[in-house]
Amino acid sequence: MVDKPLIQYIVEEVLASGIEGIIFVTRQGKFAIEDYFDIAFELETVLEKKGKKELLSIAKGLSKMIDIVSVRQKQPLGLGHAVLCAKSLIFEDAFAVLLPDDLIDSKIPCTLQLISVYEKTKSTVVALERLPKELISKYGVISPETIAERLYKAKNLVEKPLPQEAPSNLGVIGRYILTKDIFSILEHTPPGKGGEIQLTDALNELSQKSTIYAYEFEGKRYDCGDKLGYLKANIIYGLKHPKLGRELKAFLKGVEY
Repeated sequence: MVDKPLIQYIVEEVLASGIEGIIFVTRQGKFAIEDYFDIAFELETVLEKKGKKELLSIAKGLSKMIDIVSVRQKQPLGLGHAVLCAKSLIFEDAFAVLLPDDLIDSKIPCTLQLISVYEKTKSTVVALERLPKELISKYGVISPETIAERLYKAKNLVEKPLPQEAPSNLGVIGRYILTKDIFSILEHTPPGKGGEIQLTDALNELSQKSTIYAYEFEGKRYDCGDKLGYLKANIIYGLKHPKLGRELKAFLKGVEY
């Protein structure tokens, strides 16, 4: 997106949130994701010989950015199943889950906002966004109990409800701090909406046993899994780009439609 792939923005958010290790859960044909963050000696040699110092700096920076572990999700069985695939590699009491389709522009990284809530509560935390009525059926939605400004307890969670049946307009988006007790629930969670193992269903069961907190994050989310959302994100991040922003702004002012 603009001058770097979407996944790099996610990795940068992880690093800015103080997290040192990343597990990619990928499917067949996704080796390019791991390769992108690997040390590319051949590429670095070519760029150095051609005197392309800026590109060389980017390549070296990526290779040193973070150590990555990858696991394969052999079948597309849903987000809950993807989280379960990483079980054997999770050693901490809590871990973050970030969905790369959700790009969040915020002063404080969204993941760090959730970590701050977790550090106070030591409980599962999910990120929330207020949804327009027409989008409610595309998200997991919470039944909220207000704790403080932007902070709620999730009394229960419903996956992709009809707008008239939704307990609120507070939808769960692709940022989570999960505790390891989610795994024992995911192991017996049956397929739900779409025939997939839904993380929302597992979280709903967890909410009946322990407290789940939900935080309405500060910032702006762009759904890059949606064509229009991806286009909007490119424009906004393009306008912020130190080299491209001014020309893009001038171009947009002159667009006739």
